[in-house]
Amino acid sequence: MSEAVFEQVREHLGPVAQAAAVAHGVLALSIEPAQLLDVVRGLKDTFGFDMFTDVTAVDWPEREPRFDVVWHFYSTRHFGRVRVKTRVPLADPTVDSLVPFYGSARFMERECHEMYGIRFRGNDDLRPILLYEGFVGHPLRRDYPKQKEQPLVPYRPQPDAKP
Repeated sequence: MSEAVFEQVREHLGPVAQAAAVAHGVLALSIEPAQLLDVVRGLKDTFGFDMFTDVTAVDWPEREPRFDVVWHFYSTRHFGRVRVKTRVPLADPTVDSLVPFYGSARFMERECHEMYGIRFRGNDDLRPILLYEGFVGHPLRRDYPKQKEQPLVPYRPQPDAKP
């Protein structure tokens, strides 16, 4: 991706970004949680970042706000990537959902919610997608006990399953 596109994004989104820097060929923007929807709208509509590739979190138990929530976007027009990051506290780990912009966000946000406990305001389906119903805790948090035993789930064979 050309440096000119990065500069245009920086110029347009600079006033709302706390930090904007290019690292390893990726433009990284740090923003406040309240700015997320405006930033993503600009990235998608103005700059052509038409592919939402991932959302995850990073747990910093010794820091407040404790979590970094990180989104990755790709532009099929400019062939470049942008990373958007914000911080949320343990007391209210909530950010806005990107489902209105990218339908695939519905599933990626479910995974992030399940693994880290991040809530996505506007995503009406945050059921577990990787772990079973009844799993207790968020296994990618750094304070999750590795040796923790989960309740056993009884095996229920499907009615049409062959032995």
